[in-house]
Amino acid sequence: MARAAIATPGTAQPVAEFGTGLQVTRVTPTSDGRYEWWQGPGARRSDPPKTPLVSYVPHHTSGAASSARLVVPRPSGHGLAYLADGPYSAAAWLRDPRPQARRLVAHALAATGAALRELHTTPAPTADVPPALARLRSFVDGGDAAPPAVRRLREHAVRVWGPARLELLRAWCAELTRPADLADPVLVHGFASLGALIPPLHRGPVALLTGEDLGAGRPELDLGWLLGDLAELAWAVPVFGDEPGPDLPAVLLDAYGPGADREWAARAAVLRITAHMRDFAAYCDWSDELTDYTAFIADLIDEEGRRAVPGGATP
Repeated sequence: MARAAIATPGTAQPVAEFGTGLQVTRVTPTSDGRYEWWQGPGARRSDPPKTPLVSYVPHHTSGAASSARLVVPRPSGHGLAYLADGPYSAAAWLRDPRPQARRLVAHALAATGAALRELHTTPAPTADVPPALARLRSFVDGGDAAPPAVRRLREHAVRVWGPARLELLRAWCAELTRPADLADPVLVHGFASLGALIPPLHRGPVALLTGEDLGAGRPELDLGWLLGDLAELAWAVPVFGDEPGPDLPAVLLDAYGPGADREWAARAAVLRITAHMRDFAAYCDWSDELTDYTAFIADLIDEEGRRAVPGGATP
């Protein structure tokens, strides 16, 4: 297969640039009509991104019409460069009010469900916890050597949640990385978010950017990360949940197929939202909106994330 062209400095102007203290992203057209998604360290991160497990990612999903491509990167400068057929993530498309945008995301989630199921047939070559979950676990345990905003957030969260809720989060983190009812953890994406999911702009496969967050865990961790994104969006933008069109959580779970434990996927969705809250404080700084998040997450813990799965509890 011919190597796709990569945009080089001076050949094209980025169509998008954004980032946080953790990661900066630059999206640039390539000479063959595709897009390079370059990701590098943000201002609050000193180490360059690493991808020690990408050689274990299965490649045969790239030719399956019903599956997303698990796109792994190549090193580029101080960051990583991925190739995709679109310049906008699923998260960006969901801010588009047109019904066809929601249908496009539904197609992307269906393809991703099939790709994740294939990824989860791969035994984990290491016991390493995905980095995002490791950061969350440190936050829950109180060992987060992080900026003042994170310490302030944890102090507030401890007051709002109390020890029982913190213990539940701690137990869920442990179970999702060391599942008691599985012989061995499987290879998980580790950050299967709407921001890493790239629908094609015109033609081409759906891309799930897959790299530095790979690790070992329970398959439901990846499903919960996407379900958490959708649940958070439905809470933050109330009209989102009333939008006509496909039921996006159901699309994802139906495409993944039988065998997924929806209770654990729901709990993983709570962890995703909690991790997002923690990372916002660490890499963007304090916002009074974080106090709303702690109250929201308290409700989610109490209901074990059921609102994130089809047929679960509603706000």
